[in-house]
Amino acid sequence: MLTDTGVSRTKFMTSRDESSLMAAENETKTDRAEFRKEFENPRELFKNLNEHFYRRYSEVDDSDEFWEYMAKPLRQSVRINTLKGELKDILDLLKENYGDVFTRVPWCREGYFVRDDVSISGSSIEHQLGLIFFQEASSMIPPVVLGVKAESSILDVAAAPGAKTTQIAQYVENDALIVANDVKYSRINILISNLQRCSAVAHVTMCDGRRFRKYPEAFDYVLLDAPCSNAGMARKNYRYAKLWSLREVQSLSRLQKQLILAAYETLKRGGTLVYSTCTLDPLENEEVVDHLLSNTDAEVEKVRVAKGVEPVTEFEGREYSDEVKKCLRIHPQCNDTEGFFVAKIVKPL
Repeated sequence: MLTDTGVSRTKFMTSRDESSLMAAENETKTDRAEFRKEFENPRELFKNLNEHFYRRYSEVDDSDEFWEYMAKPLRQSVRINTLKGELKDILDLLKENYGDVFTRVPWCREGYFVRDDVSISGSSIEHQLGLIFFQEASSMIPPVVLGVKAESSILDVAAAPGAKTTQIAQYVENDALIVANDVKYSRINILISNLQRCSAVAHVTMCDGRRFRKYPEAFDYVLLDAPCSNAGMARKNYRYAKLWSLREVQSLSRLQKQLILAAYETLKRGGTLVYSTCTLDPLENEEVVDHLLSNTDAEVEKVRVAKGVEPVTEFEGREYSDEVKKCLRIHPQCNDTEGFFVAKIVKPL
């Protein structure tokens, strides 16, 4: 593996500090249970966590079902790594060790939900050997939609921690030029560790993703799983809702627009770009795609690999191109997953 860290170490703009993020990752099941016990009504729960968050996303989806699923614990899901063995053999091993507790993720052949009464830990031998990757089910969609082929050039603009990069590597069976980039040294270390654990081959670079516009039409495929406000991850950890702020959404939206233009610039004619986020905010989703359409000759292709809701074409007085209706907007109640957004974009010949 080639590791190239001699490029710029410019950080992505974000107002959330690292200590808050670390705290958010450490929420326990006990914390969640205590929240749920105190606030049996999901709406009251989120109002208590962050009333601005509740008001904002009530404008996006004010159904009771939406808030009920936002409050529910997230199902565990894993992706089997076929770089380490045959899918059936690894699945049989998992069933031997944990029982018949796996249900296939409909949109990903290698993805499986784990039954709620069973939990596979990060210290499990299957994880340590790279046979499985812990990956939220909706997060498996972008590499599937990207449709990569062997002997091609592929860029993952914001790759860490490496879930989607390793998924791409297994789809091309390590027979492609994969550039896995991220902006921060600590995240690069995690990315390299996961690539090595999964036997995935990629060239690792560290730079601000906006710099790739200096390399026009260099890649056949580009994945931009953009840094976002993580609003769709609130059911995984309530602190994502508690820490949420509109100012950060607005700042990230500006960054995402710059990143998607850079990603499109470095895409070859006839190539495919997938833009994805784990947020629910139109400013970070439909508005970013609309910005690309308004400033380039990009074309959007329909994504319907999973159940979704109608994408947003008007929000807070802003009107977006009807082309954004081809994107996939997933709310938690659609498939019992996190909230997610996926757009498939092609650069015409």
